Amino acid sequence: MAEENKKKAELKITGMTCAKCVTTVEKSVKRLDGIVDVKVNLSNETASVEYDDSKLKIVDLEKVIKDAGYGVVNEKTTLKIGGMTCATCVATVEKALKKLHGTTDVNVNLGAEKAYVTYNSKITTISDMKRAIEDAGYQYLGKEGKETEDVEKKARENDLKKKQNRFIVGFAIGIPLMILMYLPIHLPYFMPYVMLIVATPVFMYVSLPIFKAAYRALKNKNLNMDVMYSMGIGVAFVSSILGTFEIILSRAFLFYEAAVMLASFLTFGRYLEARAKGKTSEAIKKLMGLQAKTATLYRDGEEREVPIEDVQINDVIIVKPGEKIPVDGIVIDGSSFVDESMITGEPIPASKKKGDNVVGGTLNKNSVIRFKALKIGRDTVLSQIIRLVEEAQGSKPPVQRVADSVVSYFIPVVLTIAILSFVIWFAFIGNNLLFSLTRLISVLVIACPCALGLATPTAVTVGIGRGAELGVLIKNGEALEISEKLTTIVFDKTGILTKGKSEVTDIVSIEHNNKELLKFAASVEKNSQHPLAEAVVRKAQEESIHLLTSEDFDTIEGKGVKARVDQKEVLIGNKNFLERKGVSFTKDINDKIIQFENEGKSIVIVAVNQKLSGIIAIADTIRETTIDAIKELKKLKLNIVMITGDNKRTANAIAEQIGIENVLAEVLPKDKADEVKKLQNNGEVVAFVGDGINDAPALAQADVGISIGSGADVAIESGEIILIKDDIIDVVAAIQLARKVMSRIKQNLFWAFAYNTALIPVAAGLLYPFFKITFRPELAGFAMAMSSVTVVSLSLLLKRYVPPAKRETRKPEDTVTGR
Repeated sequence: MAEENKKKAELKITGMTCAKCVTTVEKSVKRLDGIVDVKVNLSNETASVEYDDSKLKIVDLEKVIKDAGYGVVNEKTTLKIGGMTCATCVATVEKALKKLHGTTDVNVNLGAEKAYVTYNSKITTISDMKRAIEDAGYQYLGKEGKETEDVEKKARENDLKKKQNRFIVGFAIGIPLMILMYLPIHLPYFMPYVMLIVATPVFMYVSLPIFKAAYRALKNKNLNMDVMYSMGIGVAFVSSILGTFEIILSRAFLFYEAAVMLASFLTFGRYLEARAKGKTSEAIKKLMGLQAKTATLYRDGEEREVPIEDVQINDVIIVKPGEKIPVDGIVIDGSSFVDESMITGEPIPASKKKGDNVVGGTLNKNSVIRFKALKIGRDTVLSQIIRLVEEAQGSKPPVQRVADSVVSYFIPVVLTIAILSFVIWFAFIGNNLLFSLTRLISVLVIACPCALGLATPTAVTVGIGRGAELGVLIKNGEALEISEKLTTIVFDKTGILTKGKSEVTDIVSIEHNNKELLKFAASVEKNSQHPLAEAVVRKAQEESIHLLTSEDFDTIEGKGVKARVDQKEVLIGNKNFLERKGVSFTKDINDKIIQFENEGKSIVIVAVNQKLSGIIAIADTIRETTIDAIKELKKLKLNIVMITGDNKRTANAIAEQIGIENVLAEVLPKDKADEVKKLQNNGEVVAFVGDGINDAPALAQADVGISIGSGADVAIESGEIILIKDDIIDVVAAIQLARKVMSRIKQNLFWAFAYNTALIPVAAGLLYPFFKITFRPELAGFAMAMSSVTVVSLSLLLKRYVPPAKRETRKPEDTVTGR
């Protein structure tokens, strides 16, 4: 092995607990061909590996460790990049970053102009990445999350200004030259020399960035849009010079106006494209703008304003009316209304008092509050949302693979078509050199891989950003694509279709009056944590009933409870439990129980000293928007399933009220994932809607896990789609948004493919023998410039999209950030 191929890597490993784990990792790594030495340290959980990088890469080492059942810790960073124009630029940057020793995954988003890099910080640094990007011929504009917004903004504005100046100068000279060439007058003999003198400096000024980019691409062994376009305008200009001096070519070959106009059209198109692309990431910029810059700390009886970075956990912070809450925490003094619309999308301010949680980035409305900081920096809800949206915008849905695959073959194919069109027209058909050369130039400048490269990332970036504004967090592009293919959606009942807060609805007393019955029941149930028990105790408290002390409390077989209250034995549970304890039921009571269960209510039966004392019916209220949401989902042709632990009679009754025909009843929480798997085995593409805490296995098993949050306390980690508001109508909105984004991606790809497949043959002269139709190079250049702008503009229309399900509930005061 050559010494220059020997590399050393240090990997941080998780999941090792003993010496056996060390041996397992070492053996697994040593099996790889190219390993020189492996040393695993259990105490600091690292593996030091020497290997031959001509045979192995870091990603191979990580894969074998993960396959052995352990984890590898890497860092992630987002880099801002300038100068990318097409899908080939994306491939070039990805290739440059992947070459670095230590990068394990690179994903470049052309629309957002960012690179999302997973890397080992002990091997590769940000400086290495900066150098790789610049060596590939692109601009490194800084790392996301640092104070680089101004740098990025200035670089973008400077780039736009330069492009604007170039195309203005180009059109100012190109248009008069074009008019001169089209006027039906005989030009003086010296006019070509005048055109040469006028056109040359303008052509060099306008086309210099194009030729520079082409040179960098060829230097990196890439064929991209700039190479193709440079060939087109280069051939046009060189032919004009040869024609001017009548070297080989005659003066019929004067393309000065075409060369200048082509360069100007490309620059103009890229100017419009750059302006449009700058708008695709506005949603993330708005989220970042919510972050407070300073906080007012209360220490030793004094107020002191400090930068947000200096806030520590457990610091006491004062927030006055009109100020942003700087970090997440809990109110310890005062009360106020807080506008949380920028996080939850809920326009009505939430009341906050002592003991309530507050979230960084929200706005205090009308009173002074003091709160204790609990989450700071990267751990705040707002920071997590920003990070999730950024990562999601950088992801690639599977449909993009089609475009990426086409682009890799696109330019070689177009170059072949351009050369063949010239050869066929000139050598085989026998047309003149001027016509054949014009066909060559037209094909080179009309082909546009940019539109294909921008079709997916711009729609994903704008669509996911729009979702964040609507309170729908989509974690990746794959979730978008699968959501479009869903056939079945499974809802957990408690807390999703219902409010999750049980309430006593009916009391039937037999041996005692209602208050006496509640007193006995609540005196026992206060010892239980069961939701039904809590509902009974809550009802007794509402009725101001004084509870008695209970003794010998015991839970029996999960069917009920018993205790002694006021020297009497009290039994509480379901009918089977009480019957086994010798309590008898009359036909009227049995009928009443069945009636309550048919109404979707849970039954708590109370017996005192072996005699039936009464029945308490408890119901979990259906959410206000549940019935409407189910109706909307049915319109989307989805199969709706409700899953619950309730008995079949109660479950069916609730499902009937809601409008759901398919019910899976008496399912234990641990078995929900198995039920989802059964549906998948039957060929269904399943979404599971749960609360993200109790339903984690089912959310993970589903093709798409949709986690309904509870406003600002949303669990970011759960599901592929997270709904910040606990409103079930947002489930419909999420699916409608995903379908809209995928529809727009397909629309973009259709136009990009249609443009190229329709116009390249026309530019090559396919229609000329039949209809005498050809493309002049200038018009070909204009069409090319507009194709990319069209695709980006179509994606930007998603910024205004409101899912139909939200249109009915959306209030006039809602804005793009929810306020």
